[in-house]
Amino acid sequence: MAPITFHLRSEDKKLEHRSALTPNTVRELLENGFAVNVERSPVRIFRDIEFEEAGATLVQTGSWPDAPVDNIIIGLKELIEEDFPLVHTHIQFAHCYKGQGGWEEVLSRFPRGGGTLYDMEFLEDENGRRVAAFGYHAGYAGMALAIMDWAWQLFSGGKTPMPGKQYYKNVGDLIEEVKADLEKGLAKTSGRIPQILVIGALGRCGGGALDLCRAVGIPESNLLKWDMAETAKGGPFIEIRESDIFVNCIYLSADIPKFVTEDFLKQGPRQLSVVADVSCDTSNPLNPIPFCNKPTYFDKPTITLPESEFCNPPLSYITIDHLPSLLPREASESFSAALLPSLLELKNRSNSRVWQKAGQLFHDKVATLPPQLQQAKGIPNGNVVPAVGP
Repeated sequence: MAPITFHLRSEDKKLEHRSALTPNTVRELLENGFAVNVERSPVRIFRDIEFEEAGATLVQTGSWPDAPVDNIIIGLKELIEEDFPLVHTHIQFAHCYKGQGGWEEVLSRFPRGGGTLYDMEFLEDENGRRVAAFGYHAGYAGMALAIMDWAWQLFSGGKTPMPGKQYYKNVGDLIEEVKADLEKGLAKTSGRIPQILVIGALGRCGGGALDLCRAVGIPESNLLKWDMAETAKGGPFIEIRESDIFVNCIYLSADIPKFVTEDFLKQGPRQLSVVADVSCDTSNPLNPIPFCNKPTYFDKPTITLPESEFCNPPLSYITIDHLPSLLPREASESFSAALLPSLLELKNRSNSRVWQKAGQLFHDKVATLPPQLQQAKGIPNGNVVPAVGP
């Protein structure tokens, strides 16, 4: 029997430098009898030669649509906006299972081509915990940008938005820059350290945010750590208005009272000047921070609310949906190593809870598409897991 073949996509999203597979995980896959083709990539943090030295076969950038139909196409971020039907099995983050804007068009491409989606956000173990996630590095990077933006507002007088950022080769470089910016901010506040509120503090994402604070010297007394117990009473929360920085790290899965709204911010004195919405549910109708409704990007990391209403102090938000790409090497190594055991289970996927559940979820979501978009070609029904590889 021919080996299962992975085809690693080169990422298309602007300033995305991470990789679903790393040279280390490629080596492990090859040693376990899989085949791996890797698209050449001008943006990936790992050089092409690193994959070649690990034993992968290098193929042309963007060649995945023409790969043999039994190849598994693996990547991270959503595919570029095209309309052609998808015939392969794809493992990726697709952002189309929670009612996001345009979800029908994204999801319908799979049944129209007979393809399958295994969304990385929903690969779960027997305890319902995600097998691999970027949450820790998302929180870490989101907090770093939030502190830098807080300092930038003070240093610049809030007249111009914070300049764009590039990725960092390692975490040490990021910490060094955040510390330097923090010192500039403290010089403008006579040494007053910012008060920071993290909601979702007990999760991976919140843990990363808090670890960044500690790494740059923010004392515990300046960190307000909230989770479900603290938010159970329902918002809006005056503690957000009274903090300098608010970092949202929750996993949004249900309709909850809003954490903070523009109207609420106008109802009393406000210290808040930066919101880092790491959860980044900008197009989700359940978004608990309704004014964080547009995406931001590394080259333009912040959006400032109207100066006429929010000028004292200025208020900006960060909604970058691929924050871990600020630390692409560390984030990729951590994520890919966590994903590897599940990828190895694809040889015996009929006995794998991870892939059985992910396959069933795909069918359940396809069933919610409007009838005209459910036109399937060769997709199994019921509880049958879609075919993956040979």
